[in-house]
Amino acid sequence: MANENEATEQAGERRGANPDVRAQRSESHASQTYAFFLKDLEAKAGIGRERAEQAAQSVLCALEQRLMDTEAKHLEAQLPRKVRDLLQRCPRHAGAAPRKLHLEQFLAMVSEDLDCTPNEAERLCRAVFATVREHISEGETEDVIGQLPNDLRTLWAREA
Repeated sequence: MANENEATEQAGERRGANPDVRAQRSESHASQTYAFFLKDLEAKAGIGRERAEQAAQSVLCALEQRLMDTEAKHLEAQLPRKVRDLLQRCPRHAGAAPRKLHLEQFLAMVSEDLDCTPNEAERLCRAVFATVREHISEGETEDVIGQLPNDLRTLWAREA
């Protein structure tokens, strides 16, 4: 009977990993999902990791400036944690009311951030949005589209 209790206690200890192990697992999972997101973006845009991080931060920061606060929070909730961390470091949208950005303004903002041409900014926006769509639910995709003006929807929508 004592052996059964010991076995049960040991099994319980293994199942209920201590907080340090849980934190390590959580960090490992966050790193893996972030790496997967960036690899997707790198492949879609044909860019390296550093540029992919810059593009994701710039494009998503600009997008969040366009979305209502609750919708921005819903979108963030579905993104990998380390992608959300990129947005935490973006000072432009923190606490600001949504801005009615249209395509030219949106691309100009991203172009300035990334020090590239508007055509390159458009290409990177499409790649970031395509990557984001693959990492969020279809319902969230529709919610984001619902808040964008027609000209910005063309960047968000899947290419035919």
